[in-house]
Amino acid sequence: MWKIAVGFAIFAGLALYVISKGGDSLDMGGEKHGADAVHAPAPAEAPAAAPAAPAAAPAPATK
Repeated sequence: MWKIAVGFAIFAGLALYVISKGGDSLDMGGEKHGADAVHAPAPAEAPAAAPAAPAAAPAPATK
């Protein structure tokens, strides 16, 4: 039985070490609400320029 407790303690220590080395990509803070929690989507690229509209046909000459 004591072997299970020692194994758990070693595993828990290893898990905490790995989590602490996670850096900024790991947030154990729980759910976030408010302005800081919402990430704005990346700006979309500008749409490609639309092809130029064909020139309008000349108006018929009137007499």
